[in-house]
Amino acid sequence: MSMLMLLIGALAGIALVAYGALAAPSPVKASQRRLEAVRLRHSQSTVVKVESQLRKAIDARRPRMHKLAGSSSRLDALALRLERTGRGWTVKQFAIATIVLVLLVTLIVFVQTGAALLALGLGIVAGAGIPHLIVGRLVTKRMNAFTAKFPDAIELLVRGLRSGLPVSETMNVVAREMPGPVGAEFRGVVERVKIGRSLDEALQVTADKLGTPEFQFFVISLAIQRETGGNLAETLSNLADVLRKRAQMKLKIKALSSESKASAWIVGALPFLVFAMIWWINPNYLAGFFAEDRLILTGMGGLTWMMLGVFIMSRMVSFEI
Repeated sequence: MSMLMLLIGALAGIALVAYGALAAPSPVKASQRRLEAVRLRHSQSTVVKVESQLRKAIDARRPRMHKLAGSSSRLDALALRLERTGRGWTVKQFAIATIVLVLLVTLIVFVQTGAALLALGLGIVAGAGIPHLIVGRLVTKRMNAFTAKFPDAIELLVRGLRSGLPVSETMNVVAREMPGPVGAEFRGVVERVKIGRSLDEALQVTADKLGTPEFQFFVISLAIQRETGGNLAETLSNLADVLRKRAQMKLKIKALSSESKASAWIVGALPFLVFAMIWWINPNYLAGFFAEDRLILTGMGGLTWMMLGVFIMSRMVSFEI
């Protein structure tokens, strides 16, 4: 056991050193990013504001390891993700739930197997993964609901503008009439305007909170129209049509990739299902994986490679528009 723990500690140390050497941020680039953020935030030029919105829209589509667009640290990114769920959860509640889950899974596995190292490892994996998966699923569900109803909200804005109402009043109508996350987010915009913030600032706060390209396009359209003039109702009507066609394309891609996703799920879940069935039928046959050091190390290595394969397959069948 001491040799196994020494080997695991050495591998973990090498991984930490490699991560620190390869993933450490450059001080010069970080300083340049801060200066650019200050310039974009405090500039009064509409062109600069549109450039800022375009960058945020691109950042919202770019995959991140632990940060999100609009956040400056991991805690800020976590708080932003919790806020996007619409459940009112806090970072403290998330941390308590994670710790409780780690202790619970560790205790259950240790009572069933008697392997302290395996129980602790599975507890940490479950505590670090399951809460994030739940939060990610809730965020995805809410963002999909927002994206599905957002073109209807824009059409309602268009009808209000064509009837002669100002933009702020039409947003108030959308906040009252639209259900779900769309109405809630527009109510937030209206409330910020009522307490004295400008419409641009209120929309920017919502755009940073949502992080969806669709809402960023909406904010960009408003900014361009205020600078160049023209028919805002026609511009928003065209935007609603583009968003509907974009949603239709997503559905087509989802239908075309459904077979590949089903294959990935089956291939990824089959080894774990077979392991569970054999353990249920004949536990003694697999008892060595919970007692012998070499089998524990082999099982952890196999589990790591299986998780890597599942991740690669999931990325292969994931498409962005």
